[in-house]
Amino acid sequence: MTESVQADRDVAGASPQLSLGTAAARNLATTTKSVPQMQGISSRWLLKVLPWVRAAGGAYRVNRRLSYEVGDGRVTFTNTGAAIRVIPPELCELPLLRGFDDEEVLNALADRFVQQEYQPGDVIVEFGNRSDQAFLIAHGKVTKIGTGAYGDETVLDTLADGDHFGDETLAQDGDIWEFTVKATTACTVLMLPQRAFEELVEQSEALRAHVAAFRDGLSHSRNDHGEAAIDVAAGQTGEYDLPTTFVDYELKPREYELSVAQTVLRVHSRVADLYNEPMNQTEQQLRLTIEALRERQEHELVNNRDFGLLHNADLKQRLQTRGGPPTPDDMDELLSSVWKDPTVFLAHPKAIAAFGRECNERGLYPQSVDLNGHKVPSWRGVPILPCNKIPVTESRTSSIMLLRTGEENQGVIGLHQTQIPDEYEPGLSVRFMGIDEKAIISYLVSTYYSAAVLVPDALGVLENVEVGRVH
Repeated sequence: MTESVQADRDVAGASPQLSLGTAAARNLATTTKSVPQMQGISSRWLLKVLPWVRAAGGAYRVNRRLSYEVGDGRVTFTNTGAAIRVIPPELCELPLLRGFDDEEVLNALADRFVQQEYQPGDVIVEFGNRSDQAFLIAHGKVTKIGTGAYGDETVLDTLADGDHFGDETLAQDGDIWEFTVKATTACTVLMLPQRAFEELVEQSEALRAHVAAFRDGLSHSRNDHGEAAIDVAAGQTGEYDLPTTFVDYELKPREYELSVAQTVLRVHSRVADLYNEPMNQTEQQLRLTIEALRERQEHELVNNRDFGLLHNADLKQRLQTRGGPPTPDDMDELLSSVWKDPTVFLAHPKAIAAFGRECNERGLYPQSVDLNGHKVPSWRGVPILPCNKIPVTESRTSSIMLLRTGEENQGVIGLHQTQIPDEYEPGLSVRFMGIDEKAIISYLVSTYYSAAVLVPDALGVLENVEVGRVH
Protein backbone atom coordinates (compact mmCIF):
# COMPACT_ATOMS: atom_id res chain seq x y z
CA MET A 1 0.00 0.00 0.00
CA THR A 2 1.49 3.32 -1.05
CA GLU A 3 2.00 6.16 1.42
CA SER A 4 -0.30 8.42 -0.56
CA VAL A 5 -3.20 5.96 -0.31
CA GLN A 6 -2.50 5.31 3.37
CA ALA A 7 -2.45 9.06 4.04
CA ASP A 8 -5.85 9.44 2.39
CA ARG A 9 -7.32 6.57 4.44
CA ASP A 10 -6.04 8.17 7.65
CA VAL A 11 -8.16 11.24 7.04
CA ALA A 12 -11.48 10.71 8.78
CA GLY A 13 -14.39 10.57 6.38
CA ALA A 14 -12.24 10.76 3.23
CA SER A 15 -13.09 8.69 0.19
CA PRO A 16 -10.62 5.99 -0.86
CA GLN A 17 -8.01 7.27 -3.39
CA LEU A 18 -8.42 5.71 -6.81
CA SER A 19 -5.19 6.96 -8.44
CA LEU A 20 -1.63 8.12 -7.69
CA GLY A 21 -1.50 11.36 -5.68
CA THR A 22 0.06 14.49 -7.16
CA ALA A 23 2.51 14.84 -4.24
CA ALA A 24 3.96 11.42 -4.95
CA ALA A 25 3.92 11.89 -8.71
CA ARG A 26 5.85 15.17 -8.40
CA ASN A 27 8.79 13.34 -6.87
CA LEU A 28 9.22 11.45 -10.14
CA ALA A 29 8.73 14.45 -12.43
CA THR A 30 11.42 16.66 -13.93
CA THR A 31 10.78 20.07 -12.39
CA THR A 32 11.16 23.22 -14.46
CA LYS A 33 13.43 25.35 -12.33
CA SER A 34 15.42 28.58 -12.39
CA VAL A 35 19.12 28.93 -11.85
CA PRO A 36 19.96 29.98 -8.25
CA GLN A 37 18.89 33.55 -7.59
CA MET A 38 20.81 36.15 -5.54
CA GLN A 39 19.35 39.35 -4.07
CA GLY A 40 22.80 40.94 -3.77
CA ILE A 41 23.15 41.40 -7.54
CA SER A 42 22.73 45.06 -8.55
CA SER A 43 22.91 46.92 -11.85
CA ARG A 44 26.58 47.85 -11.20
CA TRP A 45 26.42 50.88 -13.46
CA LEU A 46 29.81 52.19 -12.36
CA LEU A 47 31.55 49.10 -13.73
CA LYS A 48 29.65 49.56 -16.99
CA VAL A 49 30.29 53.26 -17.60
CA LEU A 50 33.99 53.34 -16.65
CA PRO A 51 36.35 52.89 -19.61
CA TRP A 52 38.75 50.13 -18.56
CA VAL A 53 42.45 50.57 -19.20
CA ARG A 54 44.98 47.74 -18.96
CA ALA A 55 47.56 48.52 -16.29
CA ALA A 56 50.62 46.53 -17.33
CA GLY A 57 52.89 45.79 -14.41
CA GLY A 58 50.03 46.22 -11.96
CA ALA A 59 50.33 50.02 -11.68
CA TYR A 60 49.23 53.15 -13.55
CA ARG A 61 51.09 56.47 -13.23
CA VAL A 62 49.19 59.74 -13.67
CA ASN A 63 51.59 62.43 -14.93
CA ARG A 64 50.38 65.99 -14.46
CA ARG A 65 51.73 69.48 -14.86
CA LEU A 66 53.41 70.97 -11.85
CA SER A 67 50.95 72.60 -9.45
CA TYR A 68 51.86 74.77 -6.50
CA GLU A 69 50.58 73.33 -3.24
CA VAL A 70 48.14 75.79 -1.71
CA GLY A 71 46.94 73.77 1.26
CA ASP A 72 43.24 73.69 0.53
CA GLY A 73 42.54 70.54 2.56
CA ARG A 74 40.08 69.95 5.35
CA VAL A 75 41.13 69.77 8.98
CA THR A 76 40.18 67.12 11.54
CA PHE A 77 39.18 67.53 15.16
CA THR A 78 38.97 65.57 18.40
CA ASN A 79 36.49 66.11 21.19
CA THR A 80 36.19 65.43 24.90
CA GLY A 81 32.51 65.75 25.60
CA ALA A 82 31.44 69.06 24.12
CA ALA A 83 34.98 70.47 24.06
CA ILE A 84 36.52 70.33 20.57
CA ARG A 85 40.19 70.69 19.65
CA VAL A 86 41.85 70.72 16.24
CA ILE A 87 44.44 67.97 15.74
CA PRO A 88 47.71 69.97 15.60
CA PRO A 89 49.28 68.30 12.49
CA GLU A 90 45.99 68.95 10.64
CA LEU A 91 46.74 72.67 10.77
CA CYS A 92 49.22 72.00 7.95
CA GLU A 93 46.17 71.73 5.65
CA LEU A 94 45.77 75.51 5.89
CA PRO A 95 47.44 77.45 3.05
CA LEU A 96 49.47 79.49 5.49
CA LEU A 97 50.91 76.44 7.27
CA ARG A 98 51.40 74.04 4.37
CA GLY A 99 54.67 72.16 4.90
CA PHE A 100 55.30 73.51 8.42
CA ASP A 101 56.40 70.57 10.59
CA ASP A 102 57.36 71.97 14.00
CA GLU A 103 55.08 69.86 16.22
CA GLU A 104 55.69 71.96 19.33
CA VAL A 105 54.60 75.16 17.58
CA LEU A 106 51.60 73.43 15.99
CA ASN A 107 50.49 72.21 19.43
CA ALA A 108 50.83 75.70 20.85
CA LEU A 109 48.85 77.08 17.91
CA ALA A 110 46.07 74.50 18.36
CA ASP A 111 45.74 75.54 22.02
CA ARG A 112 45.09 79.16 21.00
CA PHE A 113 41.88 78.39 19.09
CA VAL A 114 38.67 79.43 20.85
CA GLN A 115 35.49 77.37 20.51
CA GLN A 116 32.33 79.24 19.52
CA GLU A 117 28.74 78.15 18.88
CA TYR A 118 26.30 79.65 16.36
CA GLN A 119 22.63 79.06 15.62
CA PRO A 120 21.03 78.99 12.14
CA GLY A 121 20.96 82.52 10.71
CA ASP A 122 23.68 83.91 12.99
CA VAL A 123 26.29 86.12 11.30
CA ILE A 124 29.80 84.79 11.92
CA VAL A 125 31.67 87.52 10.02
CA GLU A 126 30.28 90.53 8.17
CA PHE A 127 31.39 92.23 4.98
CA GLY A 128 33.49 95.36 5.56
CA ASN A 129 34.60 94.51 9.09
CA ARG A 130 38.28 94.01 9.88
CA SER A 131 39.44 90.45 9.14
CA ASP A 132 41.70 89.58 12.01
CA GLN A 133 40.56 86.02 12.73
CA ALA A 134 40.77 82.54 11.21
CA PHE A 135 37.87 80.11 11.46
CA LEU A 136 37.76 76.30 11.36
CA ILE A 137 34.34 74.66 10.99
CA ALA A 138 34.23 71.71 13.37
CA HIS A 139 30.58 70.85 12.79
CA GLY A 140 27.70 72.31 10.81
CA LYS A 141 27.25 74.21 7.58
CA VAL A 142 27.82 77.91 6.76
CA THR A 143 27.19 80.05 3.70
CA LYS A 144 29.55 82.66 2.25
CA ILE A 145 27.58 85.59 0.86
CA GLY A 146 28.95 88.39 -1.29
CA THR A 147 27.60 91.38 -3.19
CA GLY A 148 26.67 90.75 -6.81
CA ALA A 149 27.26 93.03 -9.79
CA TYR A 150 23.81 94.59 -9.36
CA GLY A 151 24.04 95.11 -5.62
CA ASP A 152 22.10 92.02 -4.58
CA GLU A 153 23.37 89.22 -2.38
CA THR A 154 25.12 86.29 -4.06
CA VAL A 155 26.00 82.93 -2.53
CA LEU A 156 29.74 82.49 -3.05
CA ASP A 157 30.21 79.11 -1.40
CA THR A 158 28.85 76.65 1.14
CA LEU A 159 31.29 75.29 3.75
CA ALA A 160 30.90 72.35 6.10
CA ASP A 161 32.79 70.12 8.55
CA GLY A 162 36.55 70.49 8.18
CA ASP A 163 36.45 73.58 5.96
CA HIS A 164 38.04 76.86 6.97
CA PHE A 165 38.21 80.52 6.00
CA GLY A 166 40.14 83.62 6.96
CA ASP A 167 43.44 81.85 7.63
CA GLU A 168 45.24 83.69 4.82
CA THR A 169 44.46 87.03 6.47
CA LEU A 170 46.63 86.12 9.47
CA ALA A 171 49.74 86.84 7.37
CA GLN A 172 48.57 90.32 6.36
CA ASP A 173 47.51 93.40 8.31
CA GLY A 174 44.70 95.79 7.56
CA ASP A 175 42.49 93.39 5.61
CA ILE A 176 38.70 93.54 5.68
CA TRP A 177 36.16 90.79 5.16
CA GLU A 178 35.11 90.79 1.51
CA PHE A 179 32.12 88.57 2.23
CA THR A 180 29.59 87.75 4.93
CA VAL A 181 29.42 84.30 6.52
CA LYS A 182 26.16 83.06 8.04
CA ALA A 183 25.39 79.83 9.84
CA THR A 184 23.02 77.67 7.79
CA THR A 185 22.69 75.06 10.53
CA ALA A 186 23.74 74.96 14.16
CA CYS A 187 27.54 75.29 14.01
CA THR A 188 30.56 74.73 16.18
CA VAL A 189 33.63 76.64 15.00
CA LEU A 190 37.12 77.23 16.31
CA MET A 191 38.42 80.80 16.03
CA LEU A 192 42.05 81.96 16.12
CA PRO A 193 42.57 85.71 16.72
CA GLN A 194 45.33 87.33 14.69
CA ARG A 195 46.81 88.74 17.90
CA ALA A 196 47.34 85.22 19.30
CA PHE A 197 48.91 84.11 16.02
CA GLU A 198 51.29 87.09 15.94
CA GLU A 199 52.38 86.40 19.52
CA LEU A 200 53.40 82.89 18.53
CA VAL A 201 55.18 84.19 15.40
CA GLU A 202 57.29 86.46 17.63
CA GLN A 203 58.21 83.50 19.84
CA SER A 204 59.11 81.04 17.07
CA GLU A 205 61.83 81.78 14.56
CA ALA A 206 60.78 78.76 12.45
CA LEU A 207 57.19 80.00 12.17
CA ARG A 208 58.39 83.52 11.38
CA ALA A 209 60.52 82.23 8.50
CA HIS A 210 57.67 80.06 7.23
CA VAL A 211 55.23 82.99 7.16
CA ALA A 212 57.78 85.11 5.29
CA ALA A 213 58.23 82.35 2.71
CA PHE A 214 54.46 82.11 2.32
CA ARG A 215 54.21 85.82 1.57
CA ASP A 216 56.95 85.51 -1.06
CA GLY A 217 55.20 82.51 -2.63
CA LEU A 218 52.07 84.55 -3.30
CA SER A 219 53.95 86.14 -6.20
CA HIS A 220 54.47 82.84 -8.07
CA SER A 221 52.86 82.92 -11.49
CA ARG A 222 50.12 80.29 -11.79
CA ASN A 223 46.89 79.72 -13.66
CA ASP A 224 43.41 79.31 -12.17
CA HIS A 225 44.08 75.63 -11.48
CA GLY A 226 47.31 76.25 -9.54
CA GLU A 227 49.50 74.98 -12.39
CA ALA A 228 52.73 76.77 -13.26
CA ALA A 229 51.87 79.40 -15.85
CA ILE A 230 52.97 79.10 -19.49
CA ASP A 231 53.94 82.54 -20.77
CA VAL A 232 52.49 83.30 -24.21
CA ALA A 233 52.35 86.61 -26.12
CA ALA A 234 49.33 87.52 -28.26
CA GLY A 235 47.82 90.56 -29.94
CA GLN A 236 51.01 92.64 -30.07
CA THR A 237 52.30 94.57 -33.10
CA GLY A 238 55.79 95.52 -34.18
CA GLU A 239 59.02 93.98 -33.04
CA TYR A 240 59.11 92.74 -29.49
CA ASP A 241 60.84 90.11 -27.43
CA LEU A 242 58.84 86.90 -27.21
CA PRO A 243 58.45 85.43 -23.74
CA THR A 244 60.33 82.25 -23.01
CA THR A 245 58.65 79.38 -21.21
CA PHE A 246 58.60 75.65 -20.56
CA VAL A 247 56.02 73.21 -19.27
CA ASP A 248 57.01 71.85 -15.88
CA TYR A 249 55.80 68.50 -14.56
CA GLU A 250 55.22 67.01 -11.15
CA LEU A 251 58.37 65.38 -9.86
CA LYS A 252 56.50 62.72 -7.89
CA PRO A 253 53.41 61.77 -9.89
CA ARG A 254 50.87 59.50 -8.27
CA GLU A 255 50.82 55.81 -9.10
CA TYR A 256 47.68 53.74 -8.74
CA GLU A 257 48.43 50.12 -7.86
CA LEU A 258 45.89 47.45 -8.69
CA SER A 259 43.90 46.11 -5.79
CA VAL A 260 42.55 42.57 -5.62
CA ALA A 261 39.36 40.88 -4.47
CA GLN A 262 39.74 37.13 -3.93
CA THR A 263 37.96 34.13 -2.53
CA VAL A 264 38.37 30.36 -2.58
CA LEU A 265 35.39 28.47 -4.01
CA ARG A 266 35.02 24.93 -2.68
CA VAL A 267 32.88 22.26 -4.32
CA HIS A 268 32.66 18.65 -3.16
CA SER A 269 33.60 16.26 -5.96
CA ARG A 270 30.48 14.20 -5.26
CA VAL A 271 28.31 17.23 -6.02
CA ALA A 272 30.31 18.06 -9.13
CA ASP A 273 30.09 14.47 -10.39
CA LEU A 274 26.51 13.45 -9.57
CA TYR A 275 24.33 16.54 -9.51
CA ASN A 276 25.00 18.28 -12.82
CA GLU A 277 21.59 17.74 -14.40
CA PRO A 278 19.78 19.78 -15.52
CA MET A 279 22.35 22.47 -14.60
CA ASN A 280 26.05 22.35 -13.85
CA GLN A 281 26.51 22.80 -10.09
CA THR A 282 30.11 23.98 -10.33
CA GLU A 283 29.17 26.49 -13.01
CA GLN A 284 26.36 27.93 -10.87
CA GLN A 285 28.56 28.12 -7.79
CA LEU A 286 31.16 29.97 -9.84
CA ARG A 287 28.59 32.31 -11.38
CA LEU A 288 27.29 33.46 -8.00
CA THR A 289 30.81 33.78 -6.61
CA ILE A 290 31.80 36.03 -9.51
CA GLU A 291 28.68 38.14 -8.99
CA ALA A 292 29.68 38.66 -5.35
CA LEU A 293 33.24 39.61 -6.37
CA ARG A 294 31.97 42.14 -8.90
CA GLU A 295 29.69 43.66 -6.27
CA ARG A 296 32.67 44.00 -3.92
CA GLN A 297 34.75 45.45 -6.75
CA GLU A 298 32.23 48.24 -7.33
CA HIS A 299 31.96 48.88 -3.58
CA GLU A 300 35.73 49.34 -3.37
CA LEU A 301 35.80 51.62 -6.42
CA VAL A 302 33.38 53.90 -4.57
CA ASN A 303 34.49 53.60 -0.94
CA ASN A 304 38.13 52.46 -0.75
CA ARG A 305 40.11 55.10 1.16
CA ASP A 306 43.11 54.75 -1.16
CA PHE A 307 41.55 54.84 -4.64
CA GLY A 308 37.76 55.00 -4.11
CA LEU A 309 36.07 57.87 -5.93
CA LEU A 310 34.38 59.33 -2.84
CA HIS A 311 37.78 59.73 -1.15
CA ASN A 312 39.75 60.74 -4.24
CA ALA A 313 37.61 63.70 -5.26
CA ASP A 314 39.66 66.89 -5.04
CA LEU A 315 38.64 68.99 -2.05
CA LYS A 316 37.78 71.90 -4.34
CA GLN A 317 35.43 69.54 -6.17
CA ARG A 318 33.41 68.66 -3.06
CA LEU A 319 30.27 70.75 -2.89
CA GLN A 320 27.57 71.19 -0.28
CA THR A 321 23.82 71.42 -0.77
CA ARG A 322 22.36 74.84 -0.14
CA GLY A 323 19.62 73.46 2.06
CA GLY A 324 19.54 69.72 2.60
CA PRO A 325 17.76 67.70 -0.10
CA PRO A 326 19.32 67.69 -3.59
CA THR A 327 17.61 70.47 -5.52
CA PRO A 328 17.91 71.35 -9.23
CA ASP A 329 20.09 74.28 -8.11
CA ASP A 330 22.47 71.87 -6.36
CA MET A 331 22.66 69.62 -9.42
CA ASP A 332 23.43 72.64 -11.60
CA GLU A 333 26.20 73.63 -9.20
CA LEU A 334 27.61 70.12 -9.44
CA LEU A 335 27.47 70.33 -13.23
CA SER A 336 29.43 73.56 -13.11
CA SER A 337 32.26 71.75 -11.33
CA VAL A 338 32.55 69.09 -14.07
CA TRP A 339 31.46 71.24 -16.99
CA LYS A 340 33.84 69.84 -19.62
CA ASP A 341 31.73 67.10 -21.21
CA PRO A 342 30.25 65.41 -18.10
CA THR A 343 29.37 61.75 -18.63
CA VAL A 344 27.12 60.53 -15.84
CA PHE A 345 25.70 61.21 -12.36
CA LEU A 346 25.89 58.36 -9.84
CA ALA A 347 23.66 58.42 -6.76
CA HIS A 348 22.08 56.08 -4.26
CA PRO A 349 18.50 55.22 -5.29
CA LYS A 350 17.20 57.10 -2.24
CA ALA A 351 19.11 60.22 -3.33
CA ILE A 352 17.59 59.92 -6.81
CA ALA A 353 14.14 59.67 -5.21
CA ALA A 354 14.89 62.75 -3.07
CA PHE A 355 15.90 64.70 -6.18
CA GLY A 356 12.71 63.56 -7.89
CA ARG A 357 10.64 64.92 -4.99
CA GLU A 358 12.38 68.29 -5.25
CA CYS A 359 11.67 68.39 -8.99
CA ASN A 360 8.03 67.44 -8.44
CA GLU A 361 7.62 70.20 -5.86
CA ARG A 362 8.85 72.74 -8.42
CA GLY A 363 6.79 71.32 -11.24
CA LEU A 364 9.85 70.08 -13.13
CA TYR A 365 9.87 66.77 -14.97
CA PRO A 366 13.39 65.80 -16.13
CA GLN A 367 13.56 63.91 -19.39
CA SER A 368 14.73 60.33 -19.69
CA VAL A 369 17.61 59.48 -22.00
CA ASP A 370 18.59 56.26 -23.72
CA LEU A 371 21.73 54.62 -22.35
CA ASN A 372 22.71 51.37 -24.05
CA GLY A 373 19.07 50.50 -24.60
CA HIS A 374 17.93 51.52 -21.09
CA LYS A 375 15.66 54.49 -20.38
CA VAL A 376 17.20 56.29 -17.42
CA PRO A 377 16.43 59.65 -15.74
CA SER A 378 18.69 62.58 -16.54
CA TRP A 379 19.42 66.17 -15.62
CA ARG A 380 20.42 68.62 -18.35
CA GLY A 381 20.83 65.61 -20.62
CA VAL A 382 23.33 63.86 -18.31
CA PRO A 383 22.14 60.39 -17.18
CA ILE A 384 21.46 59.83 -13.48
CA LEU A 385 22.32 56.23 -12.64
CA PRO A 386 21.66 54.34 -9.39
CA CYS A 387 24.58 53.06 -7.32
CA ASN A 388 23.69 51.40 -4.03
CA LYS A 389 27.39 51.34 -3.03
CA ILE A 390 27.28 55.07 -2.24
CA PRO A 391 26.55 55.00 1.51
CA VAL A 392 23.57 56.51 3.29
CA THR A 393 24.45 57.59 6.84
CA GLU A 394 22.38 57.01 9.96
CA SER A 395 21.32 60.66 9.77
CA ARG A 396 19.93 59.95 6.27
CA THR A 397 22.49 61.83 4.21
CA SER A 398 24.34 60.61 1.15
CA SER A 399 26.45 61.88 -1.77
CA ILE A 400 25.96 62.36 -5.50
CA MET A 401 28.93 61.95 -7.86
CA LEU A 402 29.39 63.43 -11.33
CA LEU A 403 32.06 61.94 -13.61
CA ARG A 404 33.76 62.73 -16.87
CA THR A 405 35.20 59.46 -18.15
CA GLY A 406 37.90 58.36 -20.57
CA GLU A 407 41.65 58.80 -21.06
CA GLU A 408 41.14 61.01 -24.12
CA ASN A 409 38.91 63.34 -22.05
CA GLN A 410 41.30 63.51 -19.08
CA GLY A 411 38.57 61.86 -17.07
CA VAL A 412 38.01 58.99 -14.67
CA ILE A 413 39.11 55.54 -15.80
CA GLY A 414 38.97 52.01 -14.44
CA LEU A 415 42.18 50.03 -14.21
CA HIS A 416 42.54 46.27 -14.55
CA GLN A 417 44.99 43.63 -15.69
CA THR A 418 44.06 41.34 -18.57
CA GLN A 419 45.70 38.31 -20.18
CA ILE A 420 46.41 36.83 -16.76
CA PRO A 421 46.77 33.07 -16.22
CA ASP A 422 43.47 31.11 -16.14
CA GLU A 423 41.51 34.23 -17.16
CA TYR A 424 37.76 33.55 -17.03
CA GLU A 425 36.58 37.11 -17.76
CA PRO A 426 38.62 40.24 -18.53
CA GLY A 427 40.58 40.98 -15.36
CA LEU A 428 39.19 37.94 -13.50
CA SER A 429 40.84 34.53 -13.16
CA VAL A 430 39.60 31.17 -11.87
CA ARG A 431 42.56 29.02 -10.89
CA PHE A 432 42.27 25.32 -9.97
CA MET A 433 43.94 24.76 -6.59
CA GLY A 434 43.58 21.00 -6.31
CA ILE A 435 41.52 18.38 -4.48
CA ASP A 436 42.12 17.69 -0.80
CA GLU A 437 41.91 14.39 1.11
CA LYS A 438 38.19 14.98 1.72
CA ALA A 439 37.53 15.13 -2.04
CA ILE A 440 36.79 18.87 -1.96
CA ILE A 441 37.76 20.75 -5.12
CA SER A 442 39.10 24.29 -4.59
CA TYR A 443 39.22 27.19 -7.06
CA LEU A 444 40.95 30.54 -6.43
CA VAL A 445 38.78 33.31 -7.89
CA SER A 446 40.56 36.67 -8.24
CA THR A 447 39.84 40.02 -9.86
CA TYR A 448 42.32 42.92 -10.10
CA TYR A 449 41.16 46.52 -10.37
CA SER A 450 41.54 50.16 -9.37
CA ALA A 451 40.41 53.59 -10.62
CA ALA A 452 42.27 56.79 -11.47
CA VAL A 453 41.16 60.42 -11.67
CA LEU A 454 43.39 61.92 -14.36
CA VAL A 455 42.70 65.59 -13.56
CA PRO A 456 40.82 66.98 -10.55
CA ASP A 457 37.87 68.47 -12.45
CA ALA A 458 36.93 65.04 -13.86
CA LEU A 459 35.08 64.18 -10.64
CA GLY A 460 32.72 66.25 -8.51
CA VAL A 461 30.85 65.17 -5.36
CA LEU A 462 27.77 66.78 -3.83
CA GLU A 463 28.06 65.93 -0.15
CA ASN A 464 25.63 65.80 2.80
CA VAL A 465 22.64 65.23 0.54
CA GLU A 466 19.58 64.77 2.72
CA VAL A 467 17.45 61.86 1.52
CA GLY A 468 14.86 61.53 4.29
CA ARG A 469 13.30 64.96 4.71
CA VAL A 470 9.51 65.04 4.91
CA HIS A 471 8.01 68.07 3.17
